[in-house]
Amino acid sequence: MSQHPSQTSTDRETDRATDHDSTRTDDRASERSLTRSPLVDPAAPRLPLAARDAGLLAARVLLGVIMIAHGWQKFVTNGLDATGGAFAKMGVPMPEVSAALAASVELGGGILLVLGLFTPIAGLAVAAVLAGAFWFVHMGQGLFATDGGWELVAALGLAAVVFALVGPGRFSLDALLRRRRATA
Repeated sequence: MSQHPSQTSTDRETDRATDHDSTRTDDRASERSLTRSPLVDPAAPRLPLAARDAGLLAARVLLGVIMIAHGWQKFVTNGLDATGGAFAKMGVPMPEVSAALAASVELGGGILLVLGLFTPIAGLAVAAVLAGAFWFVHMGQGLFATDGGWELVAALGLAAVVFALVGPGRFSLDALLRRRRATA
């Protein structure tokens, strides 16, 4: 910022405030779009964007790690043949294909969620696999996971849907790519 000799100290303070404010343009635009949404109560208290994005990062990474572990288990620990056999015993249609599909989506979708890359697609794919697990395996087993129930697949599936709808937050590769496209 250049200073002109006739510029007053108040003018210089205004310029500094403007420069400081311009660095937060993305934050304010994001916050304004959130508060204008018909789905957000304008009277509700709002967290700072950094706190919101840190929470999204933590939840996204946790969900991704859980999905990676389940995909890895199907591919490596148990193997696709054993997983397909278990799927057949549970009545899952096309058990060998379903095992390979579930393992691929869990492992690949989990990696994408951890990175925050193609998050809406990864979230929907993971949610679809978990909906299948709910429908074919857990629905008739009651609520509790200890009894083979649906609580875990429902919670994980809903979390995946939330990321598909809300996005990964600013601490993600999706956000980085979006910023690069905006400045190009």
